[in-house]
Amino acid sequence: MAERLCNIWQTWHLYQDKEEVVLWMNTVGPYHNRQETYKYFSLPFCVGSKKSISHYHETLGEALQGVELEFSGLDIKFKEDVMQTTYCEIDLDKGRRDAFVYAIKNHYWYQMYIDDLPIWGIVGEADENGEDYYLWTYKKLEIGYNGNRIVDVNLTSEGKVKLVPNTKIQMSYSVKWKKSDVKFEDRFDKYLDPSFFQHRIHWFSIFNSFMMVIFLVGLVSMILMRTLRKDYARYSKEEEMDDMDRDLGDEYGWKQVHGDVFRPSSHPLIFSSLIGSGCQIFAVSLIVIVVAMIEDLYTERGSMLSTAIFVYAATSPVNGYFGGSLYARQGGRRWIKQMFIGAFLIPAMVCGTAFFINFIAIYYHASRAIPFGTMVAVCCICFFVILPLNLVGTILGRNLSGQPNFPCRVNAVPRPIPEKKWFMEPAVIVCLGGILPFGSIFIEMYFIFTSFWAYKIYYVYGFMMLVLVILCIVTVCVTIVCTYFLLNAEDYRWQWTSFLSAASTAIYVYMYSFYYYFFKTKMYGLFQTSFYFGYMAVFSTALGIMCGAIGYMGTSAFVRKIYTNVKID
Repeated sequence: MAERLCNIWQTWHLYQDKEEVVLWMNTVGPYHNRQETYKYFSLPFCVGSKKSISHYHETLGEALQGVELEFSGLDIKFKEDVMQTTYCEIDLDKGRRDAFVYAIKNHYWYQMYIDDLPIWGIVGEADENGEDYYLWTYKKLEIGYNGNRIVDVNLTSEGKVKLVPNTKIQMSYSVKWKKSDVKFEDRFDKYLDPSFFQHRIHWFSIFNSFMMVIFLVGLVSMILMRTLRKDYARYSKEEEMDDMDRDLGDEYGWKQVHGDVFRPSSHPLIFSSLIGSGCQIFAVSLIVIVVAMIEDLYTERGSMLSTAIFVYAATSPVNGYFGGSLYARQGGRRWIKQMFIGAFLIPAMVCGTAFFINFIAIYYHASRAIPFGTMVAVCCICFFVILPLNLVGTILGRNLSGQPNFPCRVNAVPRPIPEKKWFMEPAVIVCLGGILPFGSIFIEMYFIFTSFWAYKIYYVYGFMMLVLVILCIVTVCVTIVCTYFLLNAEDYRWQWTSFLSAASTAIYVYMYSFYYYFFKTKMYGLFQTSFYFGYMAVFSTALGIMCGAIGYMGTSAFVRKIYTNVKID
């Protein structure tokens, strides 16, 4: 099926000799602010004489990412060379000159597309003194073809003309076709950067994280197995004592809270919604990474975002199943309310952030402003796809695994929690719990941030899959250790503690985003800053919810296991 779709897609890129080839002008914006983009013709460029062709957003992802394709008006035909030809003239009055000067001062550059291949060019440049400004007026296109397909495009900007008010500037272009040996399937390879993504530091970070996993798993296994063995031996010995000896003995440890350890968590409605959402985010991450490993999603505009939205909607039953079943096991009765909160928790967070940033984008007249029709489409997906599928998952979860089957009976009266040392308090455990998970992924965060906020195409999804697996293992190990120490201090509030100690990874990721912004980028301006910190908050929160759900699920299995294996009166 995938091969057939690939063949269909390739047929769209077949050309006959002298068939029209469209040069689309996309966006223009400051180099250091990748997301601050505007329509190409928002600058006073002139259009070629050829009849305009309208373009419609092909995908939802393309619309959300601010792709604004406009026809250049240039006459280009397959395998037909064009000598330097003037295609239009700019009447440079003071207002237009000021617009170009502002763009040159802020290092504006533009993006174009030929046959879905991106091309970048710079608007102009200033002299060394910054007094005179020059516009590049000649677009020299060199297009490579292999058979009847376009496989390579290069742009050279020439014709530097000084910007002088009340003059006319002629814009010109030329096209040279050359035969190429590049295969159509490999035509995007030139945009990848193996020296960056496959640098030995990247390999070393993966190896380092993997060794940390082995060490941590070994340490956890050794500590818990030896300690639990001693605990079981001590508890078995206590079982053999008579009542007088047991009363005189020094009873302590996790067994003492067996009547409260399976007590429902505080705020079960919110808690179960977070767990369900975290499980869904994990499923989405796993599926999208696998799809990206199989298919080269970077070859199509907006395909990664479109895939993520589709997979998120399709995996909504996962959210309903895990959230609904957990809420039922904890004795929750307002299951419809829980279903609504679980279904809209993540979409509301993302849409709320996007809505806020959209106001700024509209004020800036940026291409990132989301069209009203796209907003309606997203809302329809939420109400007519995500919500019904979440309902199906909730009903299945409540009926298949909604019955409480705890190995210990829950006491009617909660046991008082004894005083303990400050470092055993849940708040301290939560703050420290996210350090190791963050340490296992922070190098990969640099590569992911650079691909999104700078001009790199992320394609090493095998690395990302390894990092996801490592993150899951580290998170589960850390939360199990934290929970064991908490229960050993006779504090049975482990549900929220296990979730939050893993979710605190998000705090460290967001703190790292501040470091990345100030020391690794040259971003500036209200729009770009709001866009960066707004969506980094969304990313960090989603990552935290996913880690929290993973930590809770692993810890829940551990707690159930240790209390199943101990004899309880």
